[in-house]
Amino acid sequence: MIAALAFYVFAAILIASAVMVVTARNPVHSVLYLILAFFNAAALFLIAGAEFLAMILVIVYVGAVAVLFLFVVMMLDIDFVQMKEGFQRYLPIGAIVGGMLFLELLFVYGAWQFADDAQGLRMHPNPADVATNTQAIGRILYTDYIFLFQASGLILLVAMIGAIVLTLREKPANSRRQNIAVQVARAHAVTMKDVPKRAGLAELGGIIRRPLPAAKKPKAVAHDDHGHGHGHDDQHGGGHH
Repeated sequence: MIAALAFYVFAAILIASAVMVVTARNPVHSVLYLILAFFNAAALFLIAGAEFLAMILVIVYVGAVAVLFLFVVMMLDIDFVQMKEGFQRYLPIGAIVGGMLFLELLFVYGAWQFADDAQGLRMHPNPADVATNTQAIGRILYTDYIFLFQASGLILLVAMIGAIVLTLREKPANSRRQNIAVQVARAHAVTMKDVPKRAGLAELGGIIRRPLPAAKKPKAVAHDDHGHGHGHDDQHGGGHH
Protein backbone atom coordinates (compact mmCIF):
# COMPACT_ATOMS: atom_id res chain seq x y z
CA MET A 1 0.00 0.00 0.00
CA ILE A 2 2.77 2.45 0.92
CA ALA A 3 4.77 1.54 -2.19
CA ALA A 4 1.74 2.08 -4.43
CA LEU A 5 0.98 5.45 -2.80
CA ALA A 6 4.62 6.55 -3.18
CA PHE A 7 4.57 5.48 -6.84
CA TYR A 8 1.53 7.61 -7.65
CA VAL A 9 2.91 10.62 -5.78
CA PHE A 10 6.31 10.52 -7.48
CA ALA A 11 4.71 9.78 -10.87
CA ALA A 12 2.35 12.76 -10.57
CA ILE A 13 5.19 15.10 -9.63
CA LEU A 14 7.29 13.69 -12.48
CA ILE A 15 4.57 14.34 -15.07
CA ALA A 16 3.90 17.84 -13.74
CA SER A 17 7.60 18.77 -13.75
CA ALA A 18 8.03 17.34 -17.27
CA VAL A 19 5.16 19.52 -18.51
CA MET A 20 6.71 22.58 -16.85
CA VAL A 21 10.05 21.86 -18.53
CA VAL A 22 8.37 22.34 -21.91
CA THR A 23 5.94 25.16 -21.04
CA ALA A 24 8.11 27.37 -18.79
CA ARG A 25 9.07 30.65 -20.43
CA ASN A 26 12.26 31.14 -18.45
CA PRO A 27 14.97 28.65 -19.52
CA VAL A 28 16.50 28.66 -16.03
CA HIS A 29 13.16 27.55 -14.58
CA SER A 30 12.97 24.82 -17.23
CA VAL A 31 16.32 23.40 -16.12
CA LEU A 32 15.22 23.49 -12.47
CA TYR A 33 12.04 21.60 -13.35
CA LEU A 34 14.21 19.12 -15.27
CA ILE A 35 16.28 18.49 -12.14
CA LEU A 36 13.06 17.90 -10.19
CA ALA A 37 11.92 15.42 -12.84
CA PHE A 38 15.22 13.53 -12.58
CA PHE A 39 14.87 13.21 -8.81
CA ASN A 40 11.34 11.84 -9.08
CA ALA A 41 12.37 9.40 -11.82
CA ALA A 42 15.19 8.20 -9.55
CA ALA A 43 12.64 7.62 -6.79
CA LEU A 44 10.52 5.54 -9.18
CA PHE A 45 13.56 3.44 -10.07
CA LEU A 46 14.19 2.84 -6.38
CA ILE A 47 10.62 1.68 -5.92
CA ALA A 48 11.05 -0.70 -8.87
CA GLY A 49 14.22 -2.15 -7.31
CA ALA A 50 16.69 -0.68 -9.85
CA GLU A 51 18.96 1.21 -7.49
CA PHE A 52 21.77 1.38 -10.05
CA LEU A 53 19.66 3.36 -12.51
CA ALA A 54 18.46 5.61 -9.70
CA MET A 55 22.02 6.45 -8.69
CA ILE A 56 22.93 7.05 -12.35
CA LEU A 57 20.11 9.57 -12.65
CA VAL A 58 21.12 11.42 -9.49
CA ILE A 59 24.90 11.36 -9.95
CA VAL A 60 25.28 11.72 -13.71
CA TYR A 61 22.21 13.60 -14.89
CA VAL A 62 21.42 15.77 -11.87
CA GLY A 63 25.01 16.20 -10.70
CA ALA A 64 26.56 16.89 -14.10
CA VAL A 65 24.26 17.26 -17.09
CA ALA A 66 21.46 19.35 -15.57
CA VAL A 67 23.86 21.57 -13.61
CA LEU A 68 25.87 22.07 -16.80
CA PHE A 69 22.68 23.08 -18.61
CA LEU A 70 21.91 25.53 -15.82
CA PHE A 71 25.32 27.20 -15.93
CA VAL A 72 25.31 27.35 -19.74
CA VAL A 73 21.87 28.96 -19.83
CA MET A 74 22.77 31.46 -17.09
CA MET A 75 26.25 32.40 -18.32
CA LEU A 76 25.81 32.52 -22.11
CA ASP A 77 24.38 35.71 -23.53
CA ILE A 78 21.69 34.03 -25.63
CA ASP A 79 19.04 36.19 -27.23
CA PHE A 80 15.98 33.99 -26.78
CA VAL A 81 13.74 36.58 -28.42
CA GLN A 82 15.76 36.29 -31.61
CA MET A 83 15.69 32.50 -31.40
CA LYS A 84 11.87 32.53 -31.17
CA GLU A 85 11.43 34.80 -34.19
CA GLY A 86 11.37 31.84 -36.60
CA PHE A 87 8.77 29.92 -34.62
CA GLN A 88 5.87 30.80 -36.91
CA ARG A 89 7.90 30.01 -40.01
CA TYR A 90 8.88 26.50 -38.88
CA LEU A 91 5.57 25.73 -37.16
CA PRO A 92 4.10 23.61 -40.04
CA ILE A 93 7.24 21.45 -40.27
CA GLY A 94 7.30 21.00 -36.52
CA ALA A 95 3.63 20.05 -36.50
CA ILE A 96 4.23 17.41 -39.19
CA VAL A 97 7.18 15.90 -37.30
CA GLY A 98 5.23 15.95 -34.03
CA GLY A 99 2.25 14.24 -35.68
CA MET A 100 4.48 11.50 -37.08
CA LEU A 101 5.99 10.87 -33.64
CA PHE A 102 2.53 10.75 -32.09
CA LEU A 103 1.38 8.18 -34.67
CA GLU A 104 4.47 6.08 -33.98
CA LEU A 105 3.70 6.12 -30.27
CA LEU A 106 0.13 5.04 -30.94
CA PHE A 107 1.40 2.23 -33.15
CA VAL A 108 3.81 1.02 -30.49
CA TYR A 109 1.15 1.19 -27.79
CA GLY A 110 -1.36 -0.71 -29.94
CA ALA A 111 1.11 -3.46 -30.85
CA TRP A 112 2.45 -3.83 -27.30
CA GLN A 113 1.93 -7.23 -25.71
CA PHE A 114 3.11 -8.45 -22.34
CA ALA A 115 5.09 -11.66 -22.26
CA ASP A 116 3.59 -14.70 -20.57
CA ASP A 117 6.28 -14.79 -17.91
CA ALA A 118 6.23 -11.01 -17.29
CA GLN A 119 4.60 -11.40 -13.88
CA GLY A 120 7.25 -13.86 -12.72
CA LEU A 121 10.05 -11.67 -14.03
CA ARG A 122 8.62 -8.70 -12.17
CA MET A 123 8.74 -10.61 -8.91
CA HIS A 124 12.25 -11.92 -9.62
CA PRO A 125 13.97 -9.42 -11.94
CA ASN A 126 17.50 -10.84 -11.58
CA PRO A 127 18.57 -14.13 -13.18
CA ALA A 128 19.44 -17.03 -10.93
CA ASP A 129 23.22 -16.78 -11.53
CA VAL A 130 23.36 -12.98 -11.04
CA ALA A 131 23.50 -11.44 -7.58
CA THR A 132 22.53 -7.82 -8.26
CA ASN A 133 20.60 -5.93 -10.92
CA THR A 134 23.74 -3.90 -11.68
CA GLN A 135 25.47 -7.03 -12.89
CA ALA A 136 22.37 -8.07 -14.84
CA ILE A 137 22.15 -4.68 -16.58
CA GLY A 138 25.83 -4.80 -17.49
CA ARG A 139 25.55 -8.31 -18.91
CA ILE A 140 22.52 -7.47 -21.07
CA LEU A 141 23.80 -4.06 -22.14
CA TYR A 142 27.27 -5.18 -23.22
CA THR A 143 26.29 -8.52 -24.77
CA ASP A 144 22.83 -8.45 -26.31
CA TYR A 145 22.56 -4.70 -26.99
CA ILE A 146 26.19 -3.66 -27.52
CA PHE A 147 25.62 -2.30 -31.06
CA LEU A 148 22.58 -0.29 -30.01
CA PHE A 149 24.56 1.05 -27.06
CA GLN A 150 27.40 2.20 -29.32
CA ALA A 151 24.94 3.70 -31.80
CA SER A 152 23.30 5.74 -29.04
CA GLY A 153 26.75 7.01 -28.05
CA LEU A 154 27.40 8.15 -31.63
CA ILE A 155 24.02 9.90 -31.73
CA LEU A 156 24.87 11.79 -28.54
CA LEU A 157 28.26 12.73 -30.00
CA VAL A 158 26.61 14.12 -33.15
CA ALA A 159 24.11 16.04 -31.00
CA MET A 160 26.94 17.56 -28.96
CA ILE A 161 28.83 18.65 -32.08
CA GLY A 162 25.63 20.12 -33.53
CA ALA A 163 24.97 22.10 -30.35
CA ILE A 164 28.51 23.49 -30.44
CA VAL A 165 28.17 24.51 -34.09
CA LEU A 166 24.79 26.18 -33.51
CA THR A 167 25.93 28.19 -30.48
CA LEU A 168 29.37 29.13 -31.85
CA ARG A 169 29.41 32.77 -32.86
CA GLU A 170 32.21 34.62 -34.60
CA LYS A 171 33.91 37.34 -32.60
CA PRO A 172 34.13 40.83 -34.08
CA ALA A 173 37.38 41.88 -35.70
CA ASN A 174 38.11 44.56 -33.08
CA SER A 175 37.74 42.17 -30.12
CA ARG A 176 40.76 41.71 -27.88
CA ARG A 177 42.32 38.27 -27.90
CA GLN A 178 44.77 36.71 -25.52
CA ASN A 179 48.40 36.74 -26.65
CA ILE A 180 50.34 34.19 -24.61
CA ALA A 181 53.76 35.29 -25.89
CA VAL A 182 53.23 38.91 -24.86
CA GLN A 183 51.66 37.88 -21.57
CA VAL A 184 54.52 35.62 -20.54
CA ALA A 185 57.37 37.80 -21.88
CA ARG A 186 59.19 40.08 -19.41
CA ALA A 187 59.09 43.67 -20.55
CA HIS A 188 61.43 44.83 -17.75
CA ALA A 189 64.26 43.18 -15.86
CA VAL A 190 63.20 41.49 -12.62
CA THR A 191 65.44 42.03 -9.61
CA MET A 192 65.58 39.31 -7.00
CA LYS A 193 65.80 40.65 -3.47
CA ASP A 194 66.44 38.69 -0.29
CA VAL A 195 63.71 39.64 2.17
CA PRO A 196 64.28 38.62 5.81
CA LYS A 197 61.59 36.64 7.56
CA ARG A 198 58.97 38.56 9.53
CA ALA A 199 60.32 41.85 8.32
CA GLY A 200 57.98 44.78 8.57
CA LEU A 201 57.52 47.62 6.14
CA ALA A 202 59.66 49.86 8.28
CA GLU A 203 62.65 47.53 7.96
CA LEU A 204 62.12 47.12 4.23
CA GLY A 205 61.84 50.85 3.67
CA GLY A 206 58.18 50.87 2.79
CA ILE A 207 56.35 49.27 -0.06
CA ILE A 208 58.66 48.51 -2.95
CA ARG A 209 57.11 49.62 -6.18
CA ARG A 210 58.40 49.41 -9.70
CA PRO A 211 59.60 52.82 -10.87
CA LEU A 212 57.33 54.48 -13.33
CA PRO A 213 58.74 55.43 -16.72
CA ALA A 214 60.03 59.00 -16.94
CA ALA A 215 57.56 61.46 -18.35
CA LYS A 216 58.45 62.92 -21.70
CA LYS A 217 59.43 66.58 -21.67
CA PRO A 218 57.24 68.87 -23.78
CA LYS A 219 58.82 70.12 -26.94
CA ALA A 220 59.94 73.74 -26.96
CA VAL A 221 58.04 76.04 -29.30
CA ALA A 222 60.36 77.95 -31.66
CA HIS A 223 59.53 81.68 -32.01
CA ASP A 224 60.16 83.57 -35.26
CA ASP A 225 62.19 86.48 -33.83
CA HIS A 226 63.43 87.69 -37.23
CA GLY A 227 59.97 88.33 -38.49
CA HIS A 228 59.07 90.35 -35.44
CA GLY A 229 62.31 92.26 -35.65
CA HIS A 230 61.84 93.25 -39.29
CA GLY A 231 58.35 94.36 -38.62
CA HIS A 232 59.53 96.54 -35.74
CA ASP A 233 62.32 98.04 -37.81
CA ASP A 234 59.96 98.81 -40.64
CA GLN A 235 57.62 100.54 -38.31
CA HIS A 236 60.52 102.43 -36.70
CA GLY A 237 61.97 103.39 -40.08
CA GLY A 238 58.63 104.57 -41.25
CA GLY A 239 58.60 106.92 -38.30
CA HIS A 240 61.92 108.46 -39.34
CA HIS A 241 60.76 109.07 -42.88
